[in-house]
Amino acid sequence: MKTDILNHEKILSVIKELEQNPAITQRDLALKLKISLGKINYFLNALIDKGIIEAKNFKNAKNKLSYMYLLTPQGIRIKFQLIQQFLDWKTREYERLEKELEVYKSMLLVYQNTEVTVAKKTGGEEES
Repeated sequence: MKTDILNHEKILSVIKELEQNPAITQRDLALKLKISLGKINYFLNALIDKGIIEAKNFKNAKNKLSYMYLLTPQGIRIKFQLIQQFLDWKTREYERLEKELEVYKSMLLVYQNTEVTVAKKTGGEEES
């Protein structure tokens, strides 16, 4: 069973692309999102199983049978939940990176101050 599909990092991108281009082929979706065709197929089937999207048959310009992937009302609600989760996750990641950058900036400042002190003590000449 495809229970963890909504926790996958790419699923929001899949939903967003389907909403913007419901008639996109699985192959084009895979190429656009840089995901394997098999994974796209898995995602789409899982989204259909969960009632997040529905696939409608239609005839394309080449008169071939194709699918149009449409978000259901439940799919729209889930999309907004996923956006909120994504924003929360990215905000936490940003805050963590901000702290990490401050640590490295402090380390660099200490190193630069040490180099200046060494240079002053040795009369401006630094040893390599």
